[in-house]
Amino acid sequence: MAGWTTLVQAETLAVALGRPDLVVLDCRFSLLDPNVGEQAYLRSHLPGAAYAHLERDLSDMGPHGEGRHPWPQAEVLVAKLRSWGIDAHSQVIAYDDGDGAYAARLWFLLRLLGHEKVAVLDGGWARWTAMGLPVASSPFQRPPSRYEAADFDRSRLLDADQVESHLFESGLLVDARAPARFRGEEEPIDRVAGHVPGAINRPFASNLTDGRFKSPMQLADEFRALLGGRDPAATVLMCGSGVTACHNILAMERAGLKGAKLFTGSWSGWIQDPSRPVATGP
Repeated sequence: MAGWTTLVQAETLAVALGRPDLVVLDCRFSLLDPNVGEQAYLRSHLPGAAYAHLERDLSDMGPHGEGRHPWPQAEVLVAKLRSWGIDAHSQVIAYDDGDGAYAARLWFLLRLLGHEKVAVLDGGWARWTAMGLPVASSPFQRPPSRYEAADFDRSRLLDADQVESHLFESGLLVDARAPARFRGEEEPIDRVAGHVPGAINRPFASNLTDGRFKSPMQLADEFRALLGGRDPAATVLMCGSGVTACHNILAMERAGLKGAKLFTGSWSGWIQDPSRPVATGP
């Protein structure tokens, strides 16, 4: 059965609820209060959804020097997928409060494991509830699966040293943070303000109109202008900690521009070495 591999609309998913191959994951989260998303899930969520916590489930918070949300170990994530009842044939749908940034992190994690049938709910919880679609508060219940052991496509994951080499070779580095953070005018989260010298800014919110992703054609036009003729697969995406950059990667794939790479540590990983240069301004 063909599956959804980038986005799914609320009205489409509503019809598919209850399908035996469907697994829905609630990724709501707040950087300002890591408990808010899970508390909201416990109150109400999409029917049958499990909860995926950004820091507990979708990151490995142990390593030092790899940013605020280090990329998890593949075997640990696979164990989570098994506990959520996901197998190689599952159609996985991820959603968050609305803009899709946290859901996109889960989307990219699964895609790099080789799981194609994973998509983000366009408009997320906000659009779902605005449309009056069904919600539930019952706990997640699904038998564990036998998801086969897998590893990430490491060719699409870069650390700070690899990003430095990429820039030295005149590669494109795109930062998904808000413009004021990119320019170094404010920094509400990390200890140093600014950006990686040579990076350009594409705020992930630019992918959206009224809380939903722009059309594939419009995204293609905007990203092609940004790439300036470069190969999408030779482009590296970053943000504050490797989360919202996945939103840009999802938007690129939605536009047919596949293969972009992720700077996993992103800005928070870059500045953990004080010898690395910092730029401010446009």
